[in-house]
Amino acid sequence: MSLKRWKKLSEETLFKNNWWTYKRDTFELPSGKIGEYNYIHIGGSAMTVPIMRDGRVLLVNQYRYLNGRESLEFPCGSVKEGLSHEETAWQELTEETGYSSGRWFMAGEFNPYNGVTNEICKVYIARDLQHVGGTPDETEEFELLPLSADEIDQKISTGEIWDGMTIAAWCIVKGKATFPS
Repeated sequence: MSLKRWKKLSEETLFKNNWWTYKRDTFELPSGKIGEYNYIHIGGSAMTVPIMRDGRVLLVNQYRYLNGRESLEFPCGSVKEGLSHEETAWQELTEETGYSSGRWFMAGEFNPYNGVTNEICKVYIARDLQHVGGTPDETEEFELLPLSADEIDQKISTGEIWDGMTIAAWCIVKGKATFPS
């Protein structure tokens, strides 16, 4: 069975900044009824799961202003105009961890909040890490934490890892990577 699609009649930009655009679409349902849908358009994001040679996974701890607390996450960033998801993943890995990767591949993708945004986050696995030094933005401060796969699972189950994008990426990566102990 295929669900019926809505027909977009118009699209309006309500607000735009350097990171996202707030939009309103007017649509028509298959029944003919007209409606409006407000959403946030983001050019996408890229998240990297960096796996160290010993099998531990590198996470970054950072302060999250909106929630007023620290958050343990995989390196991630918004895709800026003119960059690809892969270029963004590479850039964010280096900026946030100080490491580059000699070998990596895309593991999968997901939408972080499909009722509110059309963002697609592509998840990459990075291996053969080399320390090259990082250059965080002025608003960013990072603490690096290498954790085993079991430690990540435990921190998710206890709520210590509470970032939804990190949890989604971990679900994608766990089935596609090996983590030697």
